[in-house]
Amino acid sequence: MAKSRVVPLYIHRDHQDWLEVAESLLLLFREGVGRTRGEIESEFEELVGEDPKTLIHRGLAKVLEDRAEFEVVADIPPEQLREAVFTAAARERTANRAAGHHAKFRRDDVLKSVSDTLHLSSEQITTALFADLKDENRLLKFEDMTAQRLIDRYNVALAQAVMLRSVLVTVEVRHEKPSRYRQLFRRLKFHRLLYRVEGSMKEGYTLHLDGPLSLFSATNKYGLQMALFLPALLHCVDFRLNAELRWGPKREPRSFQLENTDGLVTHSADEGTFVPVEMTAFLDRFRQVAPAWEVSEATEVIEMGHEGIWVPDYRFVHKASGIDVFVEVVGFWKRTSLDRLLKLLPKHGPERYVLAISEQLKVDEGALEDLSGPVLRFKTIPNAPELASLLDGFLGEKLASLGLGD
Repeated sequence: MAKSRVVPLYIHRDHQDWLEVAESLLLLFREGVGRTRGEIESEFEELVGEDPKTLIHRGLAKVLEDRAEFEVVADIPPEQLREAVFTAAARERTANRAAGHHAKFRRDDVLKSVSDTLHLSSEQITTALFADLKDENRLLKFEDMTAQRLIDRYNVALAQAVMLRSVLVTVEVRHEKPSRYRQLFRRLKFHRLLYRVEGSMKEGYTLHLDGPLSLFSATNKYGLQMALFLPALLHCVDFRLNAELRWGPKREPRSFQLENTDGLVTHSADEGTFVPVEMTAFLDRFRQVAPAWEVSEATEVIEMGHEGIWVPDYRFVHKASGIDVFVEVVGFWKRTSLDRLLKLLPKHGPERYVLAISEQLKVDEGALEDLSGPVLRFKTIPNAPELASLLDGFLGEKLASLGLGD
């Protein structure tokens, strides 16, 4: 921590020593499938020893543990087995007391008694007796990664941990394509974050996000959603994040900064800017069949009341009249955004818009009845002539007043 700032100690992703450490930890988990958590932890302690940098080692190991699947492995529920063993042991002790002080308690006799009753071997009983304890859980599966990706994920996790203590987060994003801005706004909505937005697509945007500690009742869930937004931001090529924090037991005011130049590498898939090749083919086809309309990627941000904003996919402009229509293509890749659009467009949507909805989403007519704009259904890609017909329907009296009608 530098004065009033919190500065995470990131690991350089090309540092050879840390790459070797990361590879050693990865090997521990790769070879640990079938072993207990306690056995893996013991090997970890042996590997790390009393190194003063143990905290970093443990952080790297925690990233790997989150990618591991542990499970109770037992032939019979451990709690049921313990009940049987403890009951048999109590009977054995009672019988010994009745036989006099010369009688000895024999563990093997107890295990044999339970073994005969449950038809399990003594080894099976011993293995399963406490299999539900955390250290006895066995590693069933591990999602592998490279040493460099482990370091990348660790660095991002450090920044995410800091953001859990935020009161207010301000993010400036510049020089991005419209599809990238759309991705950010959709991730903000997906994570149900409270925010305000300033700026334009041309100049860039400033986002003001309420942090988890700004709420009247701070919740771990909201803080986690704030942290989960960070990987989407890291896809941007020009950003600056400033966070006001409440740090430590006394919640003292601190600040945290993160920029694209810090070199953090996101681990999340870049799905928000995904444009299927079919859509490119559709736009080419539309330009052929409807030369009177000009199509471009939308750059407008449309306020949706207190529910955030909407950045449509495309803006179609009638060249002669200047009439514009916003079009959103809701394919299977944007399933999560449909419910929100159906709810907000009737109240806050622009004057002219068209929703093109994939039939794969199986939306019934009743869910569409409140929309003021038309809906275009499609199987694989929207039909260009059908969309042109819907767009022409918006011209009406406007064309007539310009003397451009039939």
